[in-house]
Amino acid sequence: MASSASEEALQASLPKKLKENEGALVSDPGNSGSVAGSADSIDLLKISTSGSSNSNVVKTSNGVSSNDDDDMSIEDDDGDDDNEYDYDDNDDNDGFLYDDDDYMTLQSHFDNVNLPPGVEAPLPWLNDPSPSENLASTKTLTISDLPPCSSTVPSESSSSTKPADSIDDCIIQNSQQFKQFDIVEDFSDHHYSRMGFSDEQPPKSWAKRIQEEWKMLEKDLPDTIFVRVYEARMELLRAVIIGPPGTPYHDGLFVFDCLFPTNYPKSPPMVYYYSGGLRLNPNLYECGKVCLSLLGTWSGKQNENWVPGQSTMLQVLVSIQALILNADPFFNEPGYDTTYVGAEGQKRSRSYNEEAFILSLKTMMYTLRRPPKYFEDFVLGHFRNRAHNILAACKAYTEGTLVGSVSGDAAQNVENSGSKQFKSSVARMMNMLITNFTKNGSTDCEQFRVGA
Repeated sequence: MASSASEEALQASLPKKLKENEGALVSDPGNSGSVAGSADSIDLLKISTSGSSNSNVVKTSNGVSSNDDDDMSIEDDDGDDDNEYDYDDNDDNDGFLYDDDDYMTLQSHFDNVNLPPGVEAPLPWLNDPSPSENLASTKTLTISDLPPCSSTVPSESSSSTKPADSIDDCIIQNSQQFKQFDIVEDFSDHHYSRMGFSDEQPPKSWAKRIQEEWKMLEKDLPDTIFVRVYEARMELLRAVIIGPPGTPYHDGLFVFDCLFPTNYPKSPPMVYYYSGGLRLNPNLYECGKVCLSLLGTWSGKQNENWVPGQSTMLQVLVSIQALILNADPFFNEPGYDTTYVGAEGQKRSRSYNEEAFILSLKTMMYTLRRPPKYFEDFVLGHFRNRAHNILAACKAYTEGTLVGSVSGDAAQNVENSGSKQFKSSVARMMNMLITNFTKNGSTDCEQFRVGA
């Protein structure tokens, strides 16, 4: 169900069970202007990861912290771990990043992803594909799930009834018209679908506040954050965030499921990250945990935590993008900004960025092959449009450009950077990306293919 920018249209789209109280749900515009709702309003928000309840928390100068030093460690290891998909929290990812498996072995993992420990619900778009979704037999990916051109709701009809050119045109049209904010229906695959009010009717005051949140998101979302909320379950929200330029996460797509708790806004939202079992940031755990002081997952200073009546879901989403997916995630670790300074800190940060970039590329591939529900058009269109820039960045990194310093297809900081292992790993990933991007309809990708 689409929502317009007007207040009346948004109210008309509220759940039927609330319409009888429609007059009581009209939001008070007096507060919306004073609530922090832009990227500029989050400067004081700090983020952190948290370990066990017995762990000592160390505050870093930029407010980002993590108590886990085991994942994506910069320390050298002996490389004896041969199981690249072993997600034990006590193992680092070095073997996973720089394995010597051939293309087909690694490619097959994206159709049979093992869930990491702690995942509380299945990843619906990472399950084994049905025969009709076999990538080898279609020109575009998961085409049977694509919605008709007039809607963002997935269609039940088969792609076999449409010419390939018509399907491609439909994808392009839907991608171009994809709304940043929209109201949808089916919440069955949402991580928090069994939480919240379920069949209960939410209080009027709660529903009014969520309506205000919806309006704020529809009006003020940055161009690189996309949100879907659910008509029948106002407490549920799904967001897809584009990785910021200038970071190891550039051009990637990162999927989050959110829950407005029943006592919102007294308590902050709950947020779950679909990791696919990859720890690509100290603040994004394999089990889906998102560490952000605004969410109450780490105790920051008073003005860094959730403030009922002032803090918003928009702040949460912008903070994840700006403060977690940042240019130097290595320093999200507690105390690293003071422990590793100067050339040593820079060296370790660059090494971490290389590892994070490889994991981001892998996240791109399984997101492309299994796009989240209601974001199918956006995912396919995003990677079709950005395939060339992603591959150009990969090529630049194999030639020594610093990770995160490529803008579009132009390298801004070319130097002899990057380990031999990293360059070799990127080259292998490029060939996998080329295959996936080409199947998705991108053209002129073969020019980037790396010979054996």
